[in-house]
Amino acid sequence: MTDTRLIHTVGVGALEWLWAHRDGFRLEPDADPEVGFLERFKPVGELALVCKVLFREGVAGSRQAELARRLLDHVWRDTLDGGTMLVRGQRTEPASPIPFEVYLPFRELGYSQPEVERAAALNHRLDSWAALETTPTRRLGLSAFERRFGLTPRPPEPEALRATWLARTPEPWTVEGHIAYDITHCVFHLTDWGENPGGLPGDIAGYLATWLPVWIDDWLDLRRWDLLGELLVVDACLPRPTLDEPAWTAFAAAQQPDGAMPAVRAMPEGDEEAVFDVVYHSTLVAAFASVLATSRALTELARAS
Repeated sequence: MTDTRLIHTVGVGALEWLWAHRDGFRLEPDADPEVGFLERFKPVGELALVCKVLFREGVAGSRQAELARRLLDHVWRDTLDGGTMLVRGQRTEPASPIPFEVYLPFRELGYSQPEVERAAALNHRLDSWAALETTPTRRLGLSAFERRFGLTPRPPEPEALRATWLARTPEPWTVEGHIAYDITHCVFHLTDWGENPGGLPGDIAGYLATWLPVWIDDWLDLRRWDLLGELLVVDACLPRPTLDEPAWTAFAAAQQPDGAMPAVRAMPEGDEEAVFDVVYHSTLVAAFASVLATSRALTELARAS
């Protein structure tokens, strides 16, 4: 099992980089809605999800916890304008689930925007919401988010799960990048982002216990750090995580001195905004993997003592 200090240090560096580059969490309010006004909301929602995990697990140091709260306050106040930009996004694309998906973790962390909540309740009653064409994994995520919001999932999560790739436990050697990301997010939704490892059905947990180490080795060899980080999160979501030492050692070595995590191989070149857009996600994933794996490692040590 990997040294817990090494795992924890990855998260410390990642939070420092995210705070130093907080202005990268920006919207494009003048963007043409036909070419993706809502796309810039995605990093903000991902940040809120990761910070929620950090607070929930309770293994972060005081500096990490402070930076996470300051990051959340910054993006809620300055990026989302106290939630007003979520309202604008919902009005721009009334049937889009993106404002709802971004808002939910903020709501769970104590932030509030009543108009977004009213829109979510209204949209949930529309047939258009249930009929929205999206990937099976995204549909599972929407059902999970509806449950967490207090709405009746449409469709129910077991029904949504059946349509996913992972639920069928197919031939493991067919996994490539897009499928691998579907696998990781399916696990995130089933376990509520690592909170409930028991949310994994037994056959899926067994399938992952067998094949996840192989996939981790594959993407380690390719130096696909973003995807490797998500697979390390999946490992931490399993009932008995392996906390793969060679993978964590290489993952930590790939992290830059300032805390940034390259997405693939080495850091990209370019101006600050361009670099942020390439590596913010892999750095968020590094923070996510670190806090969840640290928590699981401490649990395993307590269990063994």
